[in-house]
Amino acid sequence: MRLPQDIATRTSSDALSDCLGLLRRRWAILLLCLAAGFTGGVAITRFATPAFTATAQVLVTPTGVQDQFNQLSNRQREPLNLDTESQIAQSTVVTEQAMRTLGTAGHASEPPLIDVSVPPNSAVLSISATTPWPETAAAQANAFAQAYLSHRAATATETLNAQLKALMSKRRQVLGSLARGATALADIPRGSAEHSLATGEQATRSRQLRAVTLRYDELKTVVVTPGKLIGGASVPEAPSFPSLPLNLGSGLMIGLLTGAAAATLRDRLDTRLRSAADVERLTSLPVLTSFTGRPGPSPDILGAGPVSGALAGFPAGPMSELASWLVAACPSGHILLYTPPRAPAPAPLVDSLAEALGRSAPLSVLGGSDVGDLARADAAVLLVTQHVTRSTDVTAATRHLTRHKVTVIGTVLIGADLLASRPPVRTSRAATDWARPVHHNEKIPKARV
Repeated sequence: MRLPQDIATRTSSDALSDCLGLLRRRWAILLLCLAAGFTGGVAITRFATPAFTATAQVLVTPTGVQDQFNQLSNRQREPLNLDTESQIAQSTVVTEQAMRTLGTAGHASEPPLIDVSVPPNSAVLSISATTPWPETAAAQANAFAQAYLSHRAATATETLNAQLKALMSKRRQVLGSLARGATALADIPRGSAEHSLATGEQATRSRQLRAVTLRYDELKTVVVTPGKLIGGASVPEAPSFPSLPLNLGSGLMIGLLTGAAAATLRDRLDTRLRSAADVERLTSLPVLTSFTGRPGPSPDILGAGPVSGALAGFPAGPMSELASWLVAACPSGHILLYTPPRAPAPAPLVDSLAEALGRSAPLSVLGGSDVGDLARADAAVLLVTQHVTRSTDVTAATRHLTRHKVTVIGTVLIGADLLASRPPVRTSRAATDWARPVHHNEKIPKARV
């Protein structure tokens, strides 16, 4: 027995083709999700409360006292640690001072939404405030910038005063030591070892006094420079939120991802066979022919002459194609027309198709009505009912036939139009009763004489 050439199936390398085929089959779900995402973006833009953002820029300079320096890098080339300064600008102390300023100006409200960023390779802090009112946003950004500069100046001044106070105390301590040393030195005889030691200690105290005095004089001349406001926040003219391009882009992206996921899930769960492409894609079995068109009269088939009766109603083209496949696959064997048990085709239709194939080609076609057909069959053709049979049914039928050592050549797709228009096969009641399978607890009818 010679089997037909296998039809190439899709592999994992055809991922792009699989995705395009999935979208082509489930385009309605994808379009629905895209429309929902687009509508959601428009709705958010239309009904969301607008928010305005104002930004003030502060140039941070060394105060001249004691600053926190950082290691220079590609991101930060300034010696000041602006990451620390950005956290200070959002601290509770600066917030309280800014809220007092805003309360005095009549812009007091709940704590605002403040964001402080540091542009790369700069010594600038960008202080942004976001509120539903543009004037309030500008006032809050400027208030936080001024509060930060005031806090930085106050902290530097406090540190400077503490250093001056410490130097003054140290100076008084050194002066007292010098006075006590001078008094003790007068009572020590000159030329003695004690006199030389006391003279050296006095010289050391003199150098300490000179260093403390120089440092004190330096700090007294220090001018505290916390920085300055180089760009005051202006009243924004357009809201920063919602953004129509951002909302539409986000909605379309979410819709696309949701649609792709829903289409994939739907395609995985839907195993119903609707077309020849579905049969080959989900079962990996070739479709030998399809009887999916509206039936009509059948002309001469493979030189067998005009047909009628059981042959009537089967299209000539698909019948010829099917007969050619079967002759090439099993020229001298028995062909079984098998329908999956869960989605069987009507028995009259199977018998008619088997009789039509037997008349149109030199084949021994078994319709499956006889209990010995499965044992005599050398090969089988599965009859798939369009929109009824599922891929799981075909898989179960193929596994069943394989266990009985029957090779499955392929499938035949039968359309709903053909099922609806098939005329019933006229058989005697006794013959029909004896031909059909007998179920449990059912008595076999007696043949009428």
